Amino acid sequence: MAEVRYEAASRIYPGSEIPAVDSLDLDIHDGELLVLVGPSGSGKSTALRMLAGLETVNKGSIYINDVDVTLKPPQDRDIAMVFQNYALYPSMTVAENMGFALKQSKVPKEERRRQVEEAARILDLTPYLDRKPKNLSGGQRQRVAMGRAIVRSPQVFLMDEPLSNLDAKLRVQTRAELADLQARLGVTMVYVTHDQVEAMTMGHRVAVLKDGILQQVDAPRTLYNSPKNRFVAGFIGSPAMNIVDVERIDGRLAIGSLPIELTADQTAAASSDDSTDLAVGVRPEHLTLANGGLDGEVSVVEALGSESFLHVRTQHQGEELVLVVREDGQSDITRGDNVSVSIIGPVHLFGGDGERLGD
Repeated sequence: MAEVRYEAASRIYPGSEIPAVDSLDLDIHDGELLVLVGPSGSGKSTALRMLAGLETVNKGSIYINDVDVTLKPPQDRDIAMVFQNYALYPSMTVAENMGFALKQSKVPKEERRRQVEEAARILDLTPYLDRKPKNLSGGQRQRVAMGRAIVRSPQVFLMDEPLSNLDAKLRVQTRAELADLQARLGVTMVYVTHDQVEAMTMGHRVAVLKDGILQQVDAPRTLYNSPKNRFVAGFIGSPAMNIVDVERIDGRLAIGSLPIELTADQTAAASSDDSTDLAVGVRPEHLTLANGGLDGEVSVVEALGSESFLHVRTQHQGEELVLVVREDGQSDITRGDNVSVSIIGPVHLFGGDGERLGD
């Protein structure tokens, strides 16, 4: 069990003046599954490797259980890392792969066998202990890599996009198994992914990074309902939030001909913001097709069975704008239909600097 703390930790690669991770301040609680998420180049994998000791911390510090590990080599940090490619030895059986680190640590054979069998039981790998990795599915190999980490009983588990090589169905199944396993073991886990759906479904909290800078760290629901800035709003959610640049005309905001109703808090915040460049965000489920709204034409229909996403092409400030609308169930709307879009839920307001305004 462990608490992890980044204190203004930065990583600057040789030949670059821009930090890959810039003054990261982040507390990870004991027994928490924290997900680092962001687009490619956001610094999430670098932050994980800094914690593992695989990347140099140029500025700041990293602590595990209040012990400064900034300058400690990886083997002295009591962490275990599961990589994207699993890194299994092809010539060894599942049992030998799982027990390799224990063998290197001179753990007696009987104790080693006991720990491997216990980890195999937890991961449903008992029938496969005598097989070689090439005879396993991708999901089974991923569990073997996890089992190799479990037998060491490390303070912190680090996982770097471990599901990215799996097909879509297996990825959904395996992420549920991983989340359940972490909860049963009560271990501290730091998990890196570029998939925001994976982040939202697995993490106790999610830390969103962009260009090496931490944008927001919160529970998934808070990220979704109260994004701190325009980037988080657009990155979290699938499909993404509709974000539209709007102008303030006579103190009012509108998307095309559709007026925007703000809360009292948003109105006050907008009034105190000197910028003329504001943006309004609306989730697809907070838009609907109803008469008297913003007229447009359906350009794409994504029918998913239980729900449908309609891409509506309309006009805003003299330019084309596409809004994504979520409809429950199977929609009778088809491409080319003329529709009218109305707002039925909360809107999010962002200032000229991209920061959230009001609640």
